[in-house]
Amino acid sequence: MTSPIILALDTNDLSIAKAWVKATRDSVNVYKVGLEFFLKFGKNGLTELKSDSQVDIFLDLKLHDIPNTVSAAVKSVSDLNPKFLTIHSSGGAAMVKAAAESAPHVSITAVTILTSLSEEDLAQIGFHPGISKRAVQLAKLAVDNGAKAIVCSPHEISEIRNVIPQDISIITPGIRPVTGETKDDQKRTMDPKQAISLGANYLVIGRPITSLWSEGADKMTERAAQIKAEI
Repeated sequence: MTSPIILALDTNDLSIAKAWVKATRDSVNVYKVGLEFFLKFGKNGLTELKSDSQVDIFLDLKLHDIPNTVSAAVKSVSDLNPKFLTIHSSGGAAMVKAAAESAPHVSITAVTILTSLSEEDLAQIGFHPGISKRAVQLAKLAVDNGAKAIVCSPHEISEIRNVIPQDISIITPGIRPVTGETKDDQKRTMDPKQAISLGANYLVIGRPITSLWSEGADKMTERAAQIKAEI
C-alpha cells in the first residue's frame, strides 16, 4: 500500500539514514534528503542510499537563483531520478519554468512559504499580503509554469487545492501526530488526518519519528505504523 508519509532523513550520518529507512520501510515509501545530507555525501551518498534500500527520494534542495543557474543545477542532479526536487516558487515564473524544462521526468516541487515563518516574520521581510494569500499566489505561479507538486503548510492546503489541478501533488511539512509531543521550530502545524482530509497528498514527518531512534529501531517502526494508522 502506498503511504502518504515522507520521512525526513535529517542526519549527517549515512549509516543512520539507512537504519532509519530499514526501520520504517513498512510504513513509508518516500524519504526526504535535505541540504545537511546532500552537502556532506553528495550524489554518491544519495545513489548509495537509493540502491541499498530501493526507495523513492524527495530531494529537498530548495533551489533559488537565476533561471540559468537553477536549470543547470536541476540538470546536474536529474540523473539521480528523485521523485520530487524542490525549488522556491518565489524565484519567479522564468526560474520555475527553467527548472521544469530541465528535467521533465522529475516532479519539480515548488515551496511556497516555509512552515517556520509566521505572519510577523513575513511582514518583517516585506512579504505582503499575509501567508495564505501569498502561498496561494506562489502555488498558482509555480503550477502555471510547470511545477508538478507544491509544498505548503497544512493551513494553506485547502485554499491552494481550490486553485490548482487535482493531479498536482500537495506536500506538507509541519505535521505533528496526535500521539507524542515534539518541540521544534515549526510554527504552523497540524495533525496527519486533518492535513489529508484538507487535500494533502503527502506529509513530511521527521522528528516525531526519528527522535525515537535513541530508544531503538523498534520504537521508530511502531511510531511510523501508528502515524500511518492515524491517517
